[in-house]
Amino acid sequence: MKNLLDQYNKELSGAAPVKAIGYFNALFPGRCIFSTSLGAEDQVLTEIIASSFPDMRIVTLDTGRLFQETYDLIHITEQKYKIKIEVIFPDHASVEKMVNSKGINLFYESVENRRECCRIRKIGPLGRVLKGKRVWITGLRKEQSPARAGVEMVNRDETFGIIKLNPLINWTEKDIWSAIRSKKIPYNSLHDKGFPSIGCLPCTRAVMPGEDFRAGRWWWESGSKKECGLHTNEK
Repeated sequence: MKNLLDQYNKELSGAAPVKAIGYFNALFPGRCIFSTSLGAEDQVLTEIIASSFPDMRIVTLDTGRLFQETYDLIHITEQKYKIKIEVIFPDHASVEKMVNSKGINLFYESVENRRECCRIRKIGPLGRVLKGKRVWITGLRKEQSPARAGVEMVNRDETFGIIKLNPLINWTEKDIWSAIRSKKIPYNSLHDKGFPSIGCLPCTRAVMPGEDFRAGRWWWESGSKKECGLHTNEK
């Protein structure tokens, strides 16, 4: 697999996102899927996919704890691009069991609780939709966090056993916002209020000037490697 990944990365070195997506869409027709968090990067990818690959499946995870602005953006994006973003929910029985045994805001109590919440609300549902697919498209960028600095455009995700394609991996924040403005791509209004990275409402705050891009995510936890678990197990 490593040799194959090296080959993919070599062939796609410097490739524009539309070319990278098209490469795998032709290689694995009907078996590529894009999961969007509705963040700025993912909105750029949504515009590309809606314009060039309208039959590709686009999904988003509704944890049940999202900002209203995120729900509004789903509607706005669907209307603008005449697409359907498939909303995926967690298993209700698992959520009920977790909340009734550990509390509605269990994630503030410990890192273990927070990871359990992420696993039930995010990782489990995503695993369901990735079954049978060969390529998972994401909006990861090297610049987003130290944990992502070593990520390549094409990796293998070991958790889900799937190729992960990151078409924007080498883009800067300036590149993202230049594309959004030039193409009039809709974006989450929270970005204008100091939220560079947007997740669940209880687990996201605005960042202060000079703070890290992801400082507002799980801000009560110490350390720099704060991830939900969707993007931490790849080679």
